[in-house]
Amino acid sequence: MIIVLKQDANPEKVKKLKEKMEKRGFVIQDIKGETTTMIGLAGDTTVLTPEAFLSLDFVKNIIKVQEPYKLVGRRFHPEDTIIDVQGRKIGGGNFAVIAGPCSVESEEQILSIARDVSVSGASFLRGGAFKPRTSPYAFDGLGMEGLELMRIARQKTGLPIVSEILSSEHLDAFANHVDIVQIGARNMQNFRLLHQVGELKKPVLLKRGLSSTINELLMAAEHVMVGGGSEIILCERGIRTFETATRNTLDISAVPVLKRESHLPVIVDPSHAGGYWYLVEPLALAGVAAGADGLILEVHNMPQNALCDGQQSITPEVFHRLMKKITEIYNTVHGK
Repeated sequence: MIIVLKQDANPEKVKKLKEKMEKRGFVIQDIKGETTTMIGLAGDTTVLTPEAFLSLDFVKNIIKVQEPYKLVGRRFHPEDTIIDVQGRKIGGGNFAVIAGPCSVESEEQILSIARDVSVSGASFLRGGAFKPRTSPYAFDGLGMEGLELMRIARQKTGLPIVSEILSSEHLDAFANHVDIVQIGARNMQNFRLLHQVGELKKPVLLKRGLSSTINELLMAAEHVMVGGGSEIILCERGIRTFETATRNTLDISAVPVLKRESHLPVIVDPSHAGGYWYLVEPLALAGVAAGADGLILEVHNMPQNALCDGQQSITPEVFHRLMKKITEIYNTVHGK
């Protein structure tokens, strides 16, 4: 529900109304337009009577929001959200590339890749310390040691770091050491974890589930926001279909749909979508052309020896050439 205020609304009365609604368990969102000020209420608004608000002398109108997602939708937040991490921005016309290996393997490996992608223009460094693997026998990351190596790479290169959290037992570690907390596809509907990560008040990179609809992705983001997190990056990483030629199927249409429905930045993961290194470039460029706010790419200095997802990782040399093409496509699409 959106409460439209009159231009001469008494600030003290508005404040008391917001406090009353918060005590009743509603999440309050201030919405300021060029000429109109509104209050968004997220929660079970079916218990509220619109006529009760219209009887207040400072309320002009009541708008019922039909979409199930309130906080992440454009009705409550018409302007694009811009996420700023140490001066590196994404969203609202700011394009960013997140690059690095699927998993952190050693200090030498992560430092080498971090330096290479930084020189080529990456804005953030990705690297998995905890890896969810289909096989219980596959390499599942270095754990806390991996996070420490990511921290060292950030110190050496200045790149803010992005890493995936798997369990609530690591919340404190991620709060202290990670700049953007990633929720992987398999945890997209782990609602308890979503709320807990939201409580960290840190930027969150939320990946679309393997078989999840766009609506379900937005509702997952809503869970993070209800938990208290306001900076969320939505990631289209390919969905499971009947096709077997690729690892997943990149839903390129998700980019314009998400940007129409939500104010949150939208990025594309061509590495997991295609599953093969030679598909990364065309899918990445397609994502840029579709209007994505960024990309997350897997880069490894020796893909043939990678402990995780080597077949879909590109080398630093390929990444360097791709970054030039990304810039060309972005500038063409945005008339720069």
